[in-house]
Amino acid sequence: MASLVGFLPYAVFGPAIGVLVDRYDRKMIMIGADLIIAVAGAVLALIAMYMELPVWMVMAVLFIRSIGTAFHSPALSAATPLLVPEEQLTKCAGYSQSLQSISYILSPAAAAFLYSVWELNAIIAIDVLGAVIACITVAFVRIPKLNVEQQSLKRNFMEEMREGLFVLKENKGLFALLLVGTLYMFVYMPINALYPLITMEYFAGTPMHVSITEIAYASGMLAGGLLLGLFGSFKKRTTLITASIFLMGISLIISGVLPSNGFVVFVVCCVIMGLSVPFYSGVQTALFQENIKPEYLGRVFSLTGSIISLAMPVGLIFSGAFADKIGVHRWFLLSGILIIGVAILCPLVPSVRRLDQK
Repeated sequence: MASLVGFLPYAVFGPAIGVLVDRYDRKMIMIGADLIIAVAGAVLALIAMYMELPVWMVMAVLFIRSIGTAFHSPALSAATPLLVPEEQLTKCAGYSQSLQSISYILSPAAAAFLYSVWELNAIIAIDVLGAVIACITVAFVRIPKLNVEQQSLKRNFMEEMREGLFVLKENKGLFALLLVGTLYMFVYMPINALYPLITMEYFAGTPMHVSITEIAYASGMLAGGLLLGLFGSFKKRTTLITASIFLMGISLIISGVLPSNGFVVFVVCCVIMGLSVPFYSGVQTALFQENIKPEYLGRVFSLTGSIISLAMPVGLIFSGAFADKIGVHRWFLLSGILIIGVAILCPLVPSVRRLDQK
């Protein structure tokens, strides 16, 4: 339920949010989104001081935070090409993912330590402080404006929403890549939720072993982001995407055939899975930023995020049912085989191959 609450607002409201991102100042949208997240966290922290938090209230705050993210993510992705030269966008995506990976590595350790010495409401207050610092930092960044606000206000909202879909479909290579990516996300994303299950049920691990797999994955993602940042000028981007999907599939297949005492090899597979991620998500983001005009990017990124967000919970429900029946390790094996199929499909699509001929 928490996963659904986290994904569905983006999936449902994404296309409409994209219009607002393209209509208004993207800098102010990012600041506003972070403030919404901060206020939601502050309310939760205050209530936690006086009572035990009910589940429905936590869900409500997750919903509000998801709305904030649905504004912030496309605004950030759409603002990046206004700040970064086109030839550096892939490198920028790599370094951005490396910074995210550092937070994935440090956050669980910091959370575990703070939870042992502080009250929950104090820890939530740190989240609020982080959002406020983010707002102040963004306020000092000069982001060029597109001067489309006044013209947009005179236009029909639904027409602008359809325009985002039309612009995406007009670029057949990007649209095909999105469809391939949606299929990939449908199979891959539920794996994230199944890491604790395979670690504790199949490999007979403990919560500490779960943390090891998460840190291994984030460390691989950090290395992958740095490599993409260093070698991001590589011209055959669809080759990088295909190789990334293939690496993920091979790692999942190996994980699925390991014996129950093969935890160490599984950790190595987690590193390889993390290593592959920036070469898919970072490269795909850069391709969209390079091929779509800045005034449409908010709608396009919101629409793509909405489609992928819909694939995530559906895949989670589907994979959960299968993993329960056939065993979680066998689902890893089946997922790997399906993802290898996606890797084979990707370069076979002519419009995707043509993306490298720009």
